[in-house]
Amino acid sequence: LWGGGKDKADDWGERIVAARKRRPFVSLEDFARDTKLPKRALILLADADAFRSLVLDRRAALWEARALRDAPDLPLFAAGPDEGAEPLIPLPQMPLCEQVVADYQTLRLSLKAHPMAFLRASMARQGFVRAADLGGVANNGRVRLAGLVLVRQRPGSAKGVCFITLEDETGVANLVVWPKVMTAFRKVIMTARLMQVTGRLQRDPASGVTHIVAEALEDRGDVLLRLSDRSLAPPLSRADEVRHPIPAPTPGHPRNARIIPGSRDFH
Repeated sequence: LWGGGKDKADDWGERIVAARKRRPFVSLEDFARDTKLPKRALILLADADAFRSLVLDRRAALWEARALRDAPDLPLFAAGPDEGAEPLIPLPQMPLCEQVVADYQTLRLSLKAHPMAFLRASMARQGFVRAADLGGVANNGRVRLAGLVLVRQRPGSAKGVCFITLEDETGVANLVVWPKVMTAFRKVIMTARLMQVTGRLQRDPASGVTHIVAEALEDRGDVLLRLSDRSLAPPLSRADEVRHPIPAPTPGHPRNARIIPGSRDFH
């Protein structure tokens, strides 16, 4: 769990395993009571979408976790005989794209969908191909492709040639970047998280190995912001904009992370 330290996270994990062996959890409140986890741990688990088995998505779980008290009620505030359960408040469902963004922000991956899947319709209209479709492109044919940068490599034995692996929702594509192109697009190559490439496809007839020889590259990280939910940030009232500004989020929280984690780079 983020920010808890290894020893604390191990302790929390052991509590969960021990409680789960005793009996299944039926609600988040039941989970909290059985595991005796602090409220902070419950919020972190909810933020990581860990309560799906309780039929709670991330937003509903966060709502319930924040409503729980960290300490028992004092006698003055204990529930009386005339008090019942508070009515449930229906929350708007998070669209799938927002769920995926939140997964990447908290877990650095998502099993729900790939970010590129939400951009595919627009990219198809612009003539971009998918990684899975490269087999149908003629050898030496021109191609446009976009994907998340997984790996950058520039081996010392490659005489300045850079190799990049891009991933979209259908698979991976390998780019070959010659030194002249590397010089011209160095900033994009070294910093882009979502990259588009224009180049020529080359296929080895013997092995069938396919790669794209890059001619131009562009950083398209801006389109990832379209997947973000602006409601993740607290709303700012115009009347309070100057007198009572909303404080900046605490540094280090997963919500402040880049939507897509960094690539694995080898030089």
